[in-house]
Amino acid sequence: MAEAENDTIFGKILRGEIETELVYEDDDVVAFRDLRPVAPVHILVIPRKHIVNLLEAGQEDALVLGKLMLASAKIARAEGLEESGYRVVVNNGAGVGQSVFHLHVHILGGRSFSWPPG
Repeated sequence: MAEAENDTIFGKILRGEIETELVYEDDDVVAFRDLRPVAPVHILVIPRKHIVNLLEAGQEDALVLGKLMLASAKIARAEGLEESGYRVVVNNGAGVGQSVFHLHVHILGGRSFSWPPG
């Protein structure tokens, strides 16, 4: 899907059509605070390239997938989550909670979490 066709809210954020509180950006990845946080720290990390979810990612996306993880760790450190810990979540499909069909990583922290999630 071409970037111009990415009509998700994340595509609109990437094109500057919707303002948000950016906390990190580089050539491949953008991160911003979730508008409806479920934890004291809830940040979304997205690739600039439109990828629907992990099931749609290909071998050519391996580098950007790694950059999503590295950016997540860098952001968690910057948010002071290194000591207390944090959760990194990727939902793949509507049945497990993916509501925006542009791959994104949730960084969640600042409170205790139980296991298993759900």
